[in-house]
Amino acid sequence: MQSRRKLVLATVAAALFVSAVVAAAAGLMLASEADAAGSGRTTEERVVALAVLALAGSAVCCWAIVWLHRQYVEAPLRLAEELAATLAHSGLRIGAYRAAELRQLAKVTNQLLSLRQTREDDVAERIREARASLEEERSRLAALMADLSQSVVVCNLDGRVLLYNQRAKQELSAGADGSSAKLLGLGRSIYTVFDRTLVEHALERLQQASRDQSATGSRPLIGSVQFVTATPAGRLLRAHMSPVIGGEGQHAARVGGLSITGFVLVLDDVTTINERHARRDELIQSLLERGRGPLGSIRAASDMLADFTDMPVHQRDRFVGVIRDEARVLSVQFEQAAAAFSNDLRERWLLEEILGAELVAVAARRIGERRASERRVLAVKTENLDEDLWLRVDSFGLLQAIRYLALRLQDEYAVREVRLSLSRSGPLAQLDLSWLGTSMNNETAMSWLQDPMTIGGDVSPLSVTEIIERCNGDIWFQRERVSHRAFFRTMLPAAEAPKDLPRAIVVPGEGDRPEFYDFDLFGWSAAGHELDDRPLAELSYTVFDTETTGLQPSQGDEIIQIGATRIVNRRLLRHECFDQLIDPRRPLSPESIEVHGITPDLLVGQPTIETVLPVFHSFCADTVLVGHNAAFDMRFLQLKEKLAGVRFDHPVLDTLLLSAVLHASQSSHRLEAIAERLGVSVFGRHTALGDAMVTGEVFLKMLPLLAEMGIRTLRQAREASQRTYHARLRY
Repeated sequence: MQSRRKLVLATVAAALFVSAVVAAAAGLMLASEADAAGSGRTTEERVVALAVLALAGSAVCCWAIVWLHRQYVEAPLRLAEELAATLAHSGLRIGAYRAAELRQLAKVTNQLLSLRQTREDDVAERIREARASLEEERSRLAALMADLSQSVVVCNLDGRVLLYNQRAKQELSAGADGSSAKLLGLGRSIYTVFDRTLVEHALERLQQASRDQSATGSRPLIGSVQFVTATPAGRLLRAHMSPVIGGEGQHAARVGGLSITGFVLVLDDVTTINERHARRDELIQSLLERGRGPLGSIRAASDMLADFTDMPVHQRDRFVGVIRDEARVLSVQFEQAAAAFSNDLRERWLLEEILGAELVAVAARRIGERRASERRVLAVKTENLDEDLWLRVDSFGLLQAIRYLALRLQDEYAVREVRLSLSRSGPLAQLDLSWLGTSMNNETAMSWLQDPMTIGGDVSPLSVTEIIERCNGDIWFQRERVSHRAFFRTMLPAAEAPKDLPRAIVVPGEGDRPEFYDFDLFGWSAAGHELDDRPLAELSYTVFDTETTGLQPSQGDEIIQIGATRIVNRRLLRHECFDQLIDPRRPLSPESIEVHGITPDLLVGQPTIETVLPVFHSFCADTVLVGHNAAFDMRFLQLKEKLAGVRFDHPVLDTLLLSAVLHASQSSHRLEAIAERLGVSVFGRHTALGDAMVTGEVFLKMLPLLAEMGIRTLRQAREASQRTYHARLRY
């Protein structure tokens, strides 16, 4: 129906309604005159009739007004909120409305949204193409950082972490008790790990060196400084600090002609080296103190023998006995010292931990490679491999030795096939290179092991025996006459499997990569604003959720799970998570189990709340807390603060309250409803970490919508939240 026709019908309906009211009034007046003429109706009866008519007319008018309000006031407001939500998610579409005008408006709007999404997809595709090379370089950097054996941390001038590798996470996130304290993360302060004054002193030395170079007129160079510090777990680290040189800007410091935007820390764990040096110093001191007496006795006895050549035989024998006994004492002391320090001497050569099966696989491939001078390759088979056996060896040298022996067997004895086996023999690993048929004598085998190795015309200064000794092992030749098998047997010390292996960062997709770096944080400065006046987009957040035994924190219900993730620089860091089950020390009700699915057997052996809360408090350090219906979760935390010895005084934002600010006309502000409105996929519902992830995605969608409403700072967001009805709820 056209709007002009509706206007005509509405005008006619209003005129008819007024005419009906006037006719009714006229009828009542005529009836009153007739009554006055002799019908016998009283004045009160006429008043009641008029009142009934007035009430009926008022009811009709009220119904019409309510209907019109729903159709043309509330519906446009809902439409406006849905349109506002499309700012955060272009894939959203406007729903159906009863009023034909609004349906037409929604149809045109959806067409415009489709056009906008098409253009956004086109722009996004162009951006993806433009970023392809950059992402490739970032992936290479991430893989390189993951493979480094040293810890690397990059910070801005405020000490905020911009980049770190897996090794740094392992070494710096260990607490004093050896547990994972999650101290290192993007946007976190490096001063939670290192002493602030120590790092600032190193920065001052770095800046002073640049100033000195500038003062002498020389070109400023990128230097570095070193300092030694300890981690919370007690490990001793040597840190190399180098500046990050950047462009001009408010977040850079101009020093000696250079613009410094941050610093790089390359960390070496020197705990073992320091302990070895301490043992060496102690050994030397012990030799000096314990050897002084025997040396004095030997010197005195030798002087007596030299000065008195005509000394009686029995006296000479006594002095000779003193020299012999004291020399024996010194010999024993030196042998003990050599035995005590032999392992430290061997460790001076760089050895690496490697899985034995991998070493055998590489050796088989190297031996089986076709040489230019050979028409036939040497076949290699593996047998009796212990897949879980680790070795600590010079892998390159050991591979050279095995290949040298195998190829020499092929060259001099025409051996066509060799076999490699690796097994455990007590505390040692037994590596055998064996073959069938032609054997050799022991003298030939010994010369092979002692001669410098020659492979493909290249002569090595090392022999097989020297390489095996470097690996703290032993090798010999052996024959089995019954099986006609001969072999070189190598015994090597077995190593323990590393507990935390640095894993390379594989980048199958943008969402699957661990977020170990964020160079956009170079522009962050803590000195710029107070926390409340900081823009929401600049803050770091901890998005968290809890699962509990019930809904009454003040009546004894307890937390059984805490899950959290972090948002830094408007990015949800899915790989920096906190997920911990907690022993509530009370039974779980069947109703709560149906909600969260956590059964009592899953909580057996889990830590209690007073153990978990300090660790979670450290995870939340220097961030704003974000939760859905956060007042409920915060009440549980606050009731346990005294028991755990911590205080959660962080600023808190609630997505439920922010939804009420953004979508005041919507009837539901449940997490699922908000996620549906903003186009966020819901997964892992009613698990603490799953809900935290969904809440984080929802919060990121809300940030641009809040900015459109003029809510840009933390203070504005908190004040707007406090004005909502839901903020009055208490737990």
